[in-house]
Amino acid sequence: VLVGCSRKKDKFLSRNFHAITAEYNTLFNGRQAFEQGRDALIEGYQDNFWAILPIERLDSPDFIPLPGAAKDPSFERAEEKATKAIQKHSMEINGTERNPQIDEAFMLLGKSRYYDLRFVRALEAFNYILSYYPASNNIAQAKIWKAKTNLRLEKTKIAIESLHKLLEEEDALDRQDFADASAMLAQGYIYEDRLDSALVYIEKAAFLTRKSEEKGRYYFIKGQLYDVIGENQLANANYDKVIDLNRRSPPRYMINAYINKIRNFNYETQDQEQLFELLTDLEENRENRPYLDIIQHQFAEFYRNVGREDSAVSYYNKSIASQGEDKYLTSRNYLSLGDLNFNNSEYIIAGAYYDSTLTNLNENSKKFRIFTRKRENLERGSFYTDYKIAKDFVNDLDFSKNQL
Repeated sequence: VLVGCSRKKDKFLSRNFHAITAEYNTLFNGRQAFEQGRDALIEGYQDNFWAILPIERLDSPDFIPLPGAAKDPSFERAEEKATKAIQKHSMEINGTERNPQIDEAFMLLGKSRYYDLRFVRALEAFNYILSYYPASNNIAQAKIWKAKTNLRLEKTKIAIESLHKLLEEEDALDRQDFADASAMLAQGYIYEDRLDSALVYIEKAAFLTRKSEEKGRYYFIKGQLYDVIGENQLANANYDKVIDLNRRSPPRYMINAYINKIRNFNYETQDQEQLFELLTDLEENRENRPYLDIIQHQFAEFYRNVGREDSAVSYYNKSIASQGEDKYLTSRNYLSLGDLNFNNSEYIIAGAYYDSTLTNLNENSKKFRIFTRKRENLERGSFYTDYKIAKDFVNDLDFSKNQL
């Protein structure tokens, strides 16, 4: 039977043997490896909630991989299985592929290379599907992944144009394909700083996606975009959608949705007692222990805004003591403590806190360089014997947390 299942014979037995073997043996193992690698990447990814979240969690490479070199063993195994399926089970006869699983193998090959940060090689696989498998049911996904890859290669305009063409084929897309394409189009517009356009497509993606994790992420990003353009009420409405998802979406989105709503709180017109009760509930909820650092920081901001500096200092220190992984948050805590001491003419103590601020900032960032210059100016100002002059001198430096 095996002898009769030649890859060069376009017969029913041959086609089914190679299709079934490719799908349930080689490709099955490859997909398992791919899912393991992607899940590990997503779980280990540290989102920066101080900036607009990326649509997709994928670290930028710290190095350029050598040709053929893989960064993650799971993706390397997935690529090997996809390659094996193509080499051993492809049935290209008279210029036509007779094995319906080979386009699946090329999709797995491209996605594995994409997540392994080899974008040019990934593009080759997606282009191969688009060129040689025009009737494939993976065409829409291949176009979406090609656009994603072009975004990574900083070919933003090309990616946006191709995604618009794809969305014009609305009848050919299923609901999730439409959501995926809309999400990546939103990412392209964010890269182009065209936030109004990004809002249109992130809304479509959030509404259409069937995945609760994506829905929570997309509505959170939409809230962030509204915050950037100054539409706080619309931002809060989207944060409420994240909160309403509750356990259907990861808790990190819900907690940060609460935090961003609190940052939009108007202390002059809104109920401060209600805000205090909300912060207390968030702090006392045992499920929120992994997020105590950001909750306590926001509690400190509350006390500072209502004029209770001693309580603010206590909560800034609690947030620091929580020892979370967010170094930027730690820098904000130290900066706030430095500002409070500076305003009370405790310049030496303030300087120490500003030094701690610097140690928690990325040395290669613009924020680090700006703050370093300001810290040096404070050091020069501290030589004044007349502290009134010193205070007037340093006040001109604008030690504002907005500089971070």
